Amino acid sequence: MLFKSVVDWLCNPPILFTLIFILFFAAFLLRKLRWLWSPRAALIAFALGAAFVAYGLTDPNFRLIVTKPDNVPIVAMLFLVGFFSWLSMYLALKNDERMGKSLPPEEKLESEIKILVWPDLVYTEFLCMILWGVLLIVWSIYLKAPIEEPANPAKTPNPSKAPWYFLGLQEMLVYYDPWIAGVLLPGLIIIGLMALPYIDPNKKGNGYYTFAERKWEILTFQFGFLVLWVMMIITGTFFRGPNQNFFGPFEKWDVHKLVPLSNINLSEVIWVQVFNTGLPQNWFLREIFGILLVLAYFVLTPLLLAKTWFKPFFEKMGMARYQILVFLLLCMVSLPIKMYLRWLFNMHYVVAIPEYFFNI
Repeated sequence: MLFKSVVDWLCNPPILFTLIFILFFAAFLLRKLRWLWSPRAALIAFALGAAFVAYGLTDPNFRLIVTKPDNVPIVAMLFLVGFFSWLSMYLALKNDERMGKSLPPEEKLESEIKILVWPDLVYTEFLCMILWGVLLIVWSIYLKAPIEEPANPAKTPNPSKAPWYFLGLQEMLVYYDPWIAGVLLPGLIIIGLMALPYIDPNKKGNGYYTFAERKWEILTFQFGFLVLWVMMIITGTFFRGPNQNFFGPFEKWDVHKLVPLSNINLSEVIWVQVFNTGLPQNWFLREIFGILLVLAYFVLTPLLLAKTWFKPFFEKMGMARYQILVFLLLCMVSLPIKMYLRWLFNMHYVVAIPEYFFNI
């Protein structure tokens, strides 16, 4: 019971995401923790993960959520994402060690080995096709299709969740206005990924794994993918329960659970709590502090970074590409900022202008 209580407590989003942030940057940046990317560490992590799932299946609340036909592929996805993230980093560190000894990367040696399409590649693909066919047949036999009863407007599901691949976007809706979470941010993600080849000045690492030569690029991408995108899917799938409340993995999804929340906007904090007066009638005056804060975030931060930590990027990339890069980064970083503001201070919107359906 103590173990389950500790796990439930650790899975509280502010604590969980803080631990994930610390573990992520420590694993990627601290040389003393490079052993985490060794095969032995990967085997231990896999064994611990499998043991945790096996132990969790003995708990009825854990089993009910994890074994839902919708959630089974997500559990498998977690192991696959973890494996391939480890594999890429393991190969990158291995190549860095080789290149430190003036040896070519392993991919260069592999490219010199001639592999025939027939029979080598076709044989491998044929075996994969058979194995995946068997897996899908077994899957379809033992897991029922997650088809629910006909829609009834008088009985809506609680919670009503999107498909797993949209759960990250649905989770963002909790922290942003719908036009930002549903339109602007997904659009920026797509545009940002399309713009990467044009704004990335580092041409090293083409055709081979390396971390030393592309540390900044790998760290940025993995932070956005693993820490934000995958973790948002995990949160929306396993921790977001009835009435949009958070639940620990061993906690019962009780529809009667009530969490008193009193979300407030930044303007209410400043005018009501700080100045001890009412909100101004004029929307611009009411939201002036939030507007200035957002402008400072997107205008002053790039200038400050260009003079300090991002000075090499600014000199190498030029004004236009640097501005695009920093704008995309600030948009990405704004997500955890909004999440912490909501969790710790019940902050709803920094700028709230419902008169024009504009809220940030």
